[in-house]
Amino acid sequence: MSENSPYFAYQQALHAGFKEEASQRAAVTHLEHCYQQLKAGNTKISGVYLWGPVGRGKTWLMDCFYRSLTTELAINSQRMHFHHFMRWVHQRLFQLTGQADPLLLLAQELASKTQVLCLDELFISDIGDVMLLSRLLQQLFEQGLILVVTSNQPPEKLYENGFNRERLLPAIDAINRHMQVLSMNGKEDHRLHPGQPVCRFWVNDPQSLASAFSALAANSAHKQTLLLGHKNIRVIQRTEQMLWCRYTDLCEQPLAASDFIELCNSFSSIFLSEVPKLTGSDQQKAIARGTEDGVTQVIAGDRELPALSRQDDGVRRFIALVDECYDRKIPLYLSAEVPLHELYTQGALAFPFRRTLSRLQEMQLQRFGQ
Repeated sequence: MSENSPYFAYQQALHAGFKEEASQRAAVTHLEHCYQQLKAGNTKISGVYLWGPVGRGKTWLMDCFYRSLTTELAINSQRMHFHHFMRWVHQRLFQLTGQADPLLLLAQELASKTQVLCLDELFISDIGDVMLLSRLLQQLFEQGLILVVTSNQPPEKLYENGFNRERLLPAIDAINRHMQVLSMNGKEDHRLHPGQPVCRFWVNDPQSLASAFSALAANSAHKQTLLLGHKNIRVIQRTEQMLWCRYTDLCEQPLAASDFIELCNSFSSIFLSEVPKLTGSDQQKAIARGTEDGVTQVIAGDRELPALSRQDDGVRRFIALVDECYDRKIPLYLSAEVPLHELYTQGALAFPFRRTLSRLQEMQLQRFGQ
C-alpha cells in the first residue's frame, strides 16, 4: 500500500486517535479503488459522491484523495469549493459569449485540462445555477471527466422543492449513473483535524475583539474604506492583512459570494463586530410567477415561496463569509449580541445555517499554528 494513498492516510488517522466508522471505511474504500484504478492507467471509472451531516469527515477524505493524486500520480486534477467552481463557470461563459454552444465548449475545455475534478460542499439554491449545472454535469460525464463531490444532501434532495426543480432531474440521474453515491451518516462527529482555521467568538464583549485586533495590528491600522466589487465598504480598522468591519457594513450590503472570495484573497484575518441575533420575526411571503433563462420561457403558475426574514439577505452573506474563511483557513473573529446557538434559530435558511454553526464551532476548537 502506497504511503500516498487515501487508505494509508485513513489508517494513519486511526492510529492518531480517529474512531473508525463503517460509513467512513466504505467511503475510503471507494476512494482507494479510484486511486488504484487511476494509478493503473484506467480512466473508465466511476466518480464518488459523499453526502451526510456536517462533521463526518467528507471534506477530509476528499482532500486525502486529492493529495494522493497530486503527490504521486501524474494526473491532471483540480480541487475547488463549489462556490469557486460556479464563479469560474459564470466568468468563462461570459468570455465565450458569441460562440456556438458555449456550455459544450466549456465542458470540453475543462475535460481537456482536468481528468479528476474534486468539488467540495455541493449545494444548489439558485435557479440560474440549476439551468447551467443540469447540462454542464451531463456534458462533463460525457467528456469522461471523473468527479469526486461532497455534499450535505443526497442527489435526490438537491434543490428540493426549488422553483422549476424538474430542470435539475437529468443531472441528478447522471450523478446516480456515473458516481458511487455513499452516505456518511455515522454518529461520530469527526471535526478535529490539524490545520483547520481558527475562530474566536465573544458575546457582548466588543472590547475583547478590539483588544485582539490591536494586539495583532501592531499600530499599523487605518480606517480607509474598502472597495469590494463595486461597493465601498466602511471599515472600523484595517491593515495590509487584517480587516475589521461591522456586520451591517459587510453583510447587509449588496455583495455576492464572489465578493467574499475577493475579500479572502486580500486579507488573512477578518474581524466582524456587532453581529445581531439573525432570526427575524417579521416575515413575508412572495409569489413566483415564472422565470426566463434567456433562451426558453418557463411558464409556471403562481406558487408560494418559503418565508423569508428581512434579515435573510444578510444571513446569506454571513454564510458565504464563514464558508470562505473555513475553506481558505482564514482566522475569523466575531463579536455578537447572543451566543452561537442563538444566532439563527428558525427561518428559511435554517438548513444551510446548521452547517455554518457547525463550522464556527469547529473553527473554535483549533489553535493558531497547528
